[in-house]
Amino acid sequence: MSTTLAWRGWLLSPAPASRRQARLGGWYRSWLAFRRNGLAMTGLAVVLALVLMAAIAPLVADPATANMQVLAHRLQPASWAHPFGTDELGRDILVRILFGARVTLTIVVLVSLIVVPVGLSLGLPAGYFGGVVDSILMRITDIFLAFPRLMLAFAFAAALGAGIDNAVIAIALTTWPPYARLARAEVLTYRRAEFIEAAELQGASHLRILLTQILPLCLPSVIIRLTLDMAGVILTAAGLGFLGLGAQPPQAEWGAMVSTGRDVLLDQWWVATVPGLAIFIASLGFNLLGDGLRDVADARSA
Repeated sequence: MSTTLAWRGWLLSPAPASRRQARLGGWYRSWLAFRRNGLAMTGLAVVLALVLMAAIAPLVADPATANMQVLAHRLQPASWAHPFGTDELGRDILVRILFGARVTLTIVVLVSLIVVPVGLSLGLPAGYFGGVVDSILMRITDIFLAFPRLMLAFAFAAALGAGIDNAVIAIALTTWPPYARLARAEVLTYRRAEFIEAAELQGASHLRILLTQILPLCLPSVIIRLTLDMAGVILTAAGLGFLGLGAQPPQAEWGAMVSTGRDVLLDQWWVATVPGLAIFIASLGFNLLGDGLRDVADARSA
């Protein structure tokens, strides 16, 4: 077929060489549009800084240092020895912030690896097959959407028990429904497209069409949604840690650090304020990055 499909800056054609060149050109144009967005670049810098913090944490200090209690140095203000001060047990707050970034990124990555496959596995067949399949899968999705996400995550975490693994499961169970809805909407957009009908006439199975034809078209919107949701994931993880349902002592986790610092907030404000700022900046970075990606996608599809 000589039919050519243009979609969001991508040019799909039967010629492999032309396809590769068009993809490279599409990526380059998208990057130029993204670079012109100052807030998006700020968000990218914040996210990269968060990754860098998590990567260099073991190089800056021994992991045991983050949990080492030195009561003689407890509640000290910022100094050359302790740039962000120390907490109520004499532990260096900067070191704990660095190792807390590793916990935060671990939760973000694990939640992403769960919610995207679950959401797509329900949304794609719902939009593609329609009828009874669509009704059943979307009613299941509606049940989870009927409850406030934060409260539902707290309920799941309380039922499963404290710990990072259970916190990841609790957050993932409440985060996947929007991805199922988004995937279904994307499938409905392309369900009757000519390239889908051509694949069906060539004898391609439903699974092959979903994985090779429709899934790649859904991924950009899913990635943008995932980036925007990361701020909510970070806040939910911090909330679980604050309530003692996330990472357990003595492991460094930003929400738990805020919780322990609230008792000395008036006199030693840095104990709770520094991890609180870390949560705020990380969430803001993901929000700015997601907004930038959405603006680029909207510009390409306009």
